[in-house]
Amino acid sequence: MMMVMDYRSLFAAALGLTPPWQVLDIQFSADQNRLDIWVGYPTGSTFDCPACGHVGASVYDTKEKTWRHLNFFQYRTYLHARVPRVKCPYGCGVKQITVPWARPGSDFTLLFESLIMLLAQDMPVKAIAELVGEHDTRLWRILEHYVEQARAKEDYSNVQEVGVDETAAKRGHDYITLFVDLDACRLIFATPGKGKETVDAFAKDLREHKGDPNAIKTVCCDLSPAFIAGVKSAMPQAQLVFDRFHVMKIINEAVDEVRRDEARQNETLKKTRYIWLKNPQNLTAKQRKKLESLKNEHLDTMRAYGLKLSFQEFFDQPDRESGEQHLKRWYFWATHSKLVPMIQAAYTIKDHWEGILNWFNSKVSNGILEGLNSLIQAAKARARGYRNSKTLITIAYIITSRLDYGLPRLCLC
Repeated sequence: MMMVMDYRSLFAAALGLTPPWQVLDIQFSADQNRLDIWVGYPTGSTFDCPACGHVGASVYDTKEKTWRHLNFFQYRTYLHARVPRVKCPYGCGVKQITVPWARPGSDFTLLFESLIMLLAQDMPVKAIAELVGEHDTRLWRILEHYVEQARAKEDYSNVQEVGVDETAAKRGHDYITLFVDLDACRLIFATPGKGKETVDAFAKDLREHKGDPNAIKTVCCDLSPAFIAGVKSAMPQAQLVFDRFHVMKIINEAVDEVRRDEARQNETLKKTRYIWLKNPQNLTAKQRKKLESLKNEHLDTMRAYGLKLSFQEFFDQPDRESGEQHLKRWYFWATHSKLVPMIQAAYTIKDHWEGILNWFNSKVSNGILEGLNSLIQAAKARARGYRNSKTLITIAYIITSRLDYGLPRLCLC
């Protein structure tokens, strides 16, 4: 009898039970690989009223309930309890109490849900479902619940610099748009689509979390007309800064187009694509040797490459005034180069002149966002895709938002 009581005390401590809750019975089945624990309270116990918080509410009736708990060793573990409804002596009526080991309406204990939230940061949900022996649909409900509850408590009143970019949800034209707090280096909003409506949705979400769209000082984005129009409409006080990596992408694409056109008549340019996309200091020894051999060929591609390297020097200028003078000289050179792709790229730069120059005011970029995006895409690759945008957005928040779920911490060491 003493041994049984020791086991009950051990499991009560492992479950974190506090009076009046105690372990009543334990049953183990090796054949079913299962451990069942019954939890209860002594007759005559009273509880706090869940409505007004007053102590001393007596038990009115009970309802049997079961929760999946963390495995004890390799054994699937279930908690059973008759959960009381109490009658408040202060006129609140009959109310169902909340048990300390689980949230209302859940079929899992808080510790089990903590494990799921922890594993979801590094594992596909389907793999977690196989590991714990539950259907992945049930686990998605846990993830979505905690993300929604944690986001509801977020305070964005201090957000001032925002990065915006889209990422592919799956193959085709299915995208989600990510909004990142560049100061805090974390995702604060994600929504399906990549149009102007995504910026409107962000502004609405910002207000719902104590933020003010008019307080946003800087928005860094690509040259998407939809993003530009959305920011100007929803955050009129914000200064648009075009992300330097997206700006350089325009120049790189123009250089590559010149190379492709010229390579049709000049075989020396075959298999040289990556030479022109890199900076000289990043070339391999073989690529540097090839580049040296092409310098005296009087190639259009070489002139386009020179325009690219010159444009990059814009970001090394000491201030906005110097940057604008450099950009004017580059624009004249590019538009008189007789290289159609480079001329078109120069016109694109001209159309976005102020947003490019605004880089000197804040020197922000979406490098942080690109890093977070790579984490999201890596998770998508591990999961071999997600069934819809909603599930991808849920995982994006879990991986990159640093949300506080209010769950007990687990030590898996």
